[in-house]
Amino acid sequence: MKKHLRVAILDLNNNVQNRGIPYIRRMVEYYGESLSYDVFDVRHKMELPDLSYDIYISSGGPGSPFDFEGGWDKGYFNLIQLLESYNRDPSVSRKKYVFFICHSFQLACQHFKIGTIKRRVTRSFGTFPCFLTEEGDAEPVFHGLPNPFWIADFRDWQVVNADKNQLAAQGMTILALEKERLHVNLPRAIMGIRFTKEMIGTQFHPEADAEGMYSYFNDPERKAQVEKDYGGARYLEMLADLKDVDKINLTYKTILPNFLNHAISQFEV
Repeated sequence: MKKHLRVAILDLNNNVQNRGIPYIRRMVEYYGESLSYDVFDVRHKMELPDLSYDIYISSGGPGSPFDFEGGWDKGYFNLIQLLESYNRDPSVSRKKYVFFICHSFQLACQHFKIGTIKRRVTRSFGTFPCFLTEEGDAEPVFHGLPNPFWIADFRDWQVVNADKNQLAAQGMTILALEKERLHVNLPRAIMGIRFTKEMIGTQFHPEADAEGMYSYFNDPERKAQVEKDYGGARYLEMLADLKDVDKINLTYKTILPNFLNHAISQFEV
C-alpha cells in the first residue's frame, strides 16, 4: 500500500516573484493525497525544514551562488549535511530524497566541492538542447527522454571543469552537459549530477511548464523585454520550442515525475 509522504519545498528566490515555485507546487499537488507539502522561504525569511519530511525539492533563484547576505547559507548547507548523514546511516530504512534546481544545484556543487562555479560570459536565456552523458542515459530519472532533450535554461552562473574520475571515486556521476559551442573555446557547463543515491540535481529547470511559460512570455511587456535583450528571432525560436510537445513539455512530464515516482516507490510496502 502507498503511504502518505511529506514534501519540503525550499524556496531560494529571495522574495523575488517567480514561476518556479508555483510550477513545483502544482507538480506535487498532482499526486493528490499521496503527497502533502510545505514551502520554506530560505533566503528571505531564513526558514528551513527539519528532518521529518520524506522528499526535499530545492528551487532556483536569482543572483550569485556566493551571495549569502544575512547568513542564510549556514542553515542551508547544514541541512544538506544532515540529510546526507541521515541517508548514510545503515540503520535508517526510510531515506530522504532531494532534488536541487538551478541556484540550488550550484549550492549543492559547492557543498560537494564539485568543479568550478563561475559567471557566464553572457546569460543563458531560453530553451536549448541538452546532452545526456553515458551515465545520464542510464539514469532512471531521465528515462523517457531523447538525447539530446530540451531544457528551459536561465542562468548567469555555471559549474564547469569537474573531474569525472574524482566524482566516480565518490560515487557521483555527471548526467548531462550543455550543447557544444564549437565557435568558442569554453568548457561545457554541467547540467545534471547524481550526487548520491538519494540526491540529484539539474542546472536547468525541469519544473518549467511549457504552457505556463508560453503564456508568461506572451505578456506584451515581457515580450518587448526579451526582444530587446535577446532579439526577435530568439524570442520566436523560444515560443516555437514551447509549443513543440517533444521539447520542454516532454522534459516537464519526465524528470520531476520520475524523481517523485521513484521516491514514492521506496516507501511502498
